Amino acid sequence: MTEIKFGHRIKELRTKKGLTLDQLAEATASSKSYIWELENKNPPRPSAEKLSIIAESLGVTVDYLFGRLDQSLAEAEDKAFFREYSALPVETKQAIRQLAKNLSTNDKKR
Repeated sequence: MTEIKFGHRIKELRTKKGLTLDQLAEATASSKSYIWELENKNPPRPSAEKLSIIAESLGVTVDYLFGRLDQSLAEAEDKAFFREYSALPVETKQAIRQLAKNLSTNDKKR
């Protein structure tokens, strides 16, 4: 069950983002054939490092790719965003927080 979801989710996310096999392969330092195998072969056998790179490139979590948690796509994207946010410099985080406050204020005015 998990293995089928894994390949399907990679392909679904890749196509949703408008990425070709070549583009995802380049973004993950993989070959096109490797990405194709992950999407289509059963069972996939990627390393933990490769899984992390693929999830990051697709903007989700590894857990979402495997379908092991009851995690929606939006929740996986939020967790991936927070992972990226956590690594940003303090000044950038402050700017993002201010932007979020401004957007929230604008939404309340509508």
